[in-house]
Amino acid sequence: NGTRVLKLEGSDVTAGDFLKHMENYSSVHLACHASQDAADPLHSRFLLHSGSLDLATILQSNLKNADLAFLSACQTSTGEEKLSDEAVHLAAGMLAAGYRRVVATMWSIGDQPAQEVANTFYEYLWSHRKGDSGGAFDGTLSAYALHHAVQQLRHRLDNSESSLLTWVPYVHFGY
Repeated sequence: NGTRVLKLEGSDVTAGDFLKHMENYSSVHLACHASQDAADPLHSRFLLHSGSLDLATILQSNLKNADLAFLSACQTSTGEEKLSDEAVHLAAGMLAAGYRRVVATMWSIGDQPAQEVANTFYEYLWSHRKGDSGGAFDGTLSAYALHHAVQQLRHRLDNSESSLLTWVPYVHFGY
């Protein structure tokens, strides 16, 4: 019981290794670049130091433990203007792959605000765990956690347009 955590950085992980970890862990946090392919959404991908991991490969995996994916990568929930009625983006793909909850961004985000939002997000989840969780990680409050984290960031900023563009891009999908 308890929480298992695996932190991988830089070239420590290949796309294949990461996929195996996705199959074994309930939550993932991707702090990387991403590439959306509007013409062929299954070729949208996360860009890792040692290659890339595309949506088609993720969808073919057995993610039976999938719960929460935090996509701290630029434009992970940006759809295509010509397909305005369809949610064709990496966040929707992660939902289709089995994740119940996905945190994503609508456009490019700065490194410092992204780190602040992520830290506050996880602090909220840890501090609001249910007493009977046995120390296990629980993503059921992820929408509340994201709202709290974005509000904290928002209150530290002024009312300028650049400040608005800093906190607005964060979105939550799922339940």
